[in-house]
Amino acid sequence: MADRPRARQIVDAARELLETEGADALTMRRIADRLGIRAPSLYKHFPDKQAVEAELIAQGLAEMADVQEAALAREAERPLAPEGERPLVALGAAYRAYALAHPHLYRLMTEGPLPRHLLPDGLEQRAALPLVRTVPDEHRARAVWAFAHGMVTLEMDGRFPPGADLDRAWQVGLAALAD
Repeated sequence: MADRPRARQIVDAARELLETEGADALTMRRIADRLGIRAPSLYKHFPDKQAVEAELIAQGLAEMADVQEAALAREAERPLAPEGERPLVALGAAYRAYALAHPHLYRLMTEGPLPRHLLPDGLEQRAALPLVRTVPDEHRARAVWAFAHGMVTLEMDGRFPPGADLDRAWQVGLAALAD
């Protein structure tokens, strides 16, 4: 839907609000104010706020897929890459870096039900593909995702004690799930 110029402007304004102020700032009125238009004008392009949020989620999933695909490509170019652990550690590092760089978008992408019916066909699968390729067992892949999501959420929430070696915790956790 965001392929039309005004729709792209709306999504860009929403992304800016989300990234700088969080999900609570994402209202149709605030988006319209940022664009210098009246809120009812937004409804010519999006039926409701959920549709705008779905566009943001789609952006985030595509970006997450991009960073994870790039991490796997870099890892594949490294000499003497042992099977299993290193690609998974590379994926974990890319996942963590993206989530920490975009905490509000990450939360929008991962909290609450995913509006699958509003996302482009195949996007959810593309976002999952780097992990599925690295960890082909679907149950283990879900466990890895749950570990990564839990770790990054706890880190964003400041739940680890000061001085905790989170890099090492990621390495140990992913190594345990690699085999």
